[in-house]
Amino acid sequence: MKKSALVLTTLLMMSSSAMAATDIAGVSVPDSISPQGESLQFNGAGIRSKFFIDLYVGSLFTHEKMNQGDMVINSDKAVAIRLNITSNMITSEKMINAMQEGFERATAGQNNNLDSKIEAFIETFANPIKKGDQFTLLSVPGEGLINYKNGEFISITSGEDFRKAVLAIWLGDKPTDDDLKEEMLDI
Repeated sequence: MKKSALVLTTLLMMSSSAMAATDIAGVSVPDSISPQGESLQFNGAGIRSKFFIDLYVGSLFTHEKMNQGDMVINSDKAVAIRLNITSNMITSEKMINAMQEGFERATAGQNNNLDSKIEAFIETFANPIKKGDQFTLLSVPGEGLINYKNGEFISITSGEDFRKAVLAIWLGDKPTDDDLKEEMLDI
């Protein structure tokens, strides 16, 4: 009896540690997520701050550990970036402006062939945004970028150039936040 109780206790401890989450700025970031049935593992996460205000926790989920932005952007497997809003300072207007700036930096202003896709994607952030909201951007090679808000499907935007441009906002050569990029890549 004692032996089976010990085995059960050990199994419970192992399963709870396997399901353990990483806490960042009060946000519980899971060890894995499965959007669209894609099993993705936690790669890294950090805080996007501006003027000493924490705005959101950005986390990266991949099939295998990656520590270079270009590896993630050019991966032939699905990856996801999750944004957990941690500040009431983030409004839909500010998110739209931040996304526009992010695309401008990520594409070095060379986004003319992506304009309509960028505009449609950015429009998905027009609904009110509040502290506690969560956006999951699932990047699927050959399919495009699938956007979720609080677990609900918002949109899908096709195109490899577009999909890579979105990832480059956080992981490219000129990311929105260098520190967040390093934390997402766990370097």
